[in-house]
Amino acid sequence: MARINQTCLCDFILLGFSSEGDLLSLLIFTVYASILLGNLIIFSVIKIDNHLQTPMYFFLSYLSILDICYSSVTLPAMLVNAITGNRKISFNECFTQLYFFVSLGGSECLLLAAMAYDRYVAICNPLHYPVVMNKRFCSYLVGGCWFSGFLNSVLHTLMTSKLTFCRPWHVNHFFCDVPPMLNAACTNTQTSQLLLYIVSVFLGMTPFVFVIVSYVHIISTIIKIPSAVGRQKAFSTCSSHLIVVSVFYVTANFNYIGPAPGDSFDIVRLSSVLYSVLTPLFNPVIYCLRNQEVRRALTKAFTGKYHHFK
Repeated sequence: MARINQTCLCDFILLGFSSEGDLLSLLIFTVYASILLGNLIIFSVIKIDNHLQTPMYFFLSYLSILDICYSSVTLPAMLVNAITGNRKISFNECFTQLYFFVSLGGSECLLLAAMAYDRYVAICNPLHYPVVMNKRFCSYLVGGCWFSGFLNSVLHTLMTSKLTFCRPWHVNHFFCDVPPMLNAACTNTQTSQLLLYIVSVFLGMTPFVFVIVSYVHIISTIIKIPSAVGRQKAFSTCSSHLIVVSVFYVTANFNYIGPAPGDSFDIVRLSSVLYSVLTPLFNPVIYCLRNQEVRRALTKAFTGKYHHFK
């Protein structure tokens, strides 16, 4: 059986798409364009509106940038593959994609946890909120999320790139990610699997547990609010974040920890789409439609432009 290792410049073949890709190409293009447009609008509105200069929207603006980068790692390449029918990807391109995908995904795991902490302090300790969630601390949190995600990805990329791969050089996925690359290897992957599991527990499960604990305290505090209007406002503020967190963490943790090597590709493919494509797509929709302040800022921005051109 022929083998390749990290010194070979051979091409992998991605098995996620069929050769007939007209409808799929249109779908990918529409989704990617929507992600870019939606997240750019959210980021721009937050930066230009003075009423949105709070820690909550500071984190949301960086979540928008992160989602743009996250989706740009995979969707443009998927679009080219669907249009041309050429599913080949070179060794170097594959591991470059793997590095950025894992790093940005890890950063988002931590950033969502930071956003949960922000909501916890705002609702459970409102008097200390301006002191605790100051601009410097928020900047450190965001920087730490990005740095930790990229540092984590270095370990996975180096470990995976040192594996030996066998003919046929098939990757049973839409793009290059750690689990499908481990399945494509023909050498012992026990060390890499163990590393993936340990890091996924710390970077995926631990933030998820932290978010759940935070929201237990948040909900307990909200229930004690005597005003029905106050309870409704607090629930509205947190529910959008909770929806995004639930979809992202559950599907991402399943993808890296849950499936066994023999599990159906359809299940793995569905979980990958949910956390890597639908989450960046739905973030702007959820935060816009469920947040009165963002809707008001959007209305003000577009109305102002309209009157300007009038």
